Amino acid sequence: MNRLLVLLLVLGIASTTRADDDDELTWPRFRGPNGSGISAEGQPPVELGPEKNVLWKVATPGGWSSPIIVADLLAFTAEENGKLFTIAYRRSDGNEAWRAEAPVKELEKFLANEGSPAASTPATDGERIVSYFGSSGLFCYDLAGNEQWRREMPPAATLGNFGTGVSPIIEDGLVVLLRDEARSPEIIALNAATGELKWSKRRTSKGGFSTPVVCDVNGRKQLVAAGQGRMIAYDLHNGDELWYVEGMPAASCSSPVAAGQRLYFAAWSPGSGDEQLFTMPPFRLMLLADADKDGALSKDEMKIGPLKDFFDSLDIDHDGAVTSAEWEEMQQLVGASRNIGFAVEAGGSGDVTKTHVQWQAKRGLPYVPSAIFYRDQYVMVKDGGIVTALDAATGQELYQK
Repeated sequence: MNRLLVLLLVLGIASTTRADDDDELTWPRFRGPNGSGISAEGQPPVELGPEKNVLWKVATPGGWSSPIIVADLLAFTAEENGKLFTIAYRRSDGNEAWRAEAPVKELEKFLANEGSPAASTPATDGERIVSYFGSSGLFCYDLAGNEQWRREMPPAATLGNFGTGVSPIIEDGLVVLLRDEARSPEIIALNAATGELKWSKRRTSKGGFSTPVVCDVNGRKQLVAAGQGRMIAYDLHNGDELWYVEGMPAASCSSPVAAGQRLYFAAWSPGSGDEQLFTMPPFRLMLLADADKDGALSKDEMKIGPLKDFFDSLDIDHDGAVTSAEWEEMQQLVGASRNIGFAVEAGGSGDVTKTHVQWQAKRGLPYVPSAIFYRDQYVMVKDGGIVTALDAATGQELYQK
């Protein structure tokens, strides 16, 4: 998406949501308050430009992140000539307030037509702005653009080399980052003021692009994260795993949404369920193409056949060869995964797939977009511009257009 158009769209929200109060926190993270995609008071214009309902417009460096809004600032991440930035503009007049460069030794791999090294949306708690780059880690700034702390990380090795898609969140004084990548998948929580690590949990999900949400269950805040084949709820404050739902897609791009104590999620991926774009034969048959007889498959050895375009996804550790262990791990994941939409009551312990899932849906599932809960409806957008609305209580389809 053209960054100029994104600014025009968000400006409509920024200029009408508490625009008279620069201290009001209005859009603090990816998809707004708790990732809901909903602005309770906002009344953005229904029709936009090029000149209609436009207060100002500026050209900006490229990137795939969304802007956040805090006080009189509109901030996002960007990439320019191989350099990574967090940039803040004055939403009152469009003037650049500041930009801060994040050091990078090596850009993560990404698909130029589907990703960017500046794809993650920053997060704010009203006092600071935290940005994440898959190439270099987390960086925290005050509202004047002064760096407060950093947590540097090696470049993420993402599923299929699509590049990073997850964004950080801030909740109860904690910066939370879900980093489902091939080498060291983990979810971490840091002290928002100091950057001190409060807890970290190793994850088995080695490929995901979903951003977590928070759900309050009887006064206990739960952090809900979707990943490969499973959605897991953690205790926000100590990282303890509380419950999980099985039977998810092989890769989740979309994010869950919370409404009260119920979580909603819908996703589709090409390697999941009845809509699989490929099947995986036994590895022993694949080794017929093993020209150098080393017991593994190089990209060259897989260049012919239906799986040639999936080498980067199958090479889980990104060492240039697909081994029997990697093949079987992906084969097991693909076999168990399903394209699905569902509602689940937060709570319980362990596997709650059979006890807490309230309904399931299989039509109109989104690949990349995240759905919204609005006025008792769960609304999804599928590739091709197909909108499906479900009754949030029952999962019954209300319409598809």
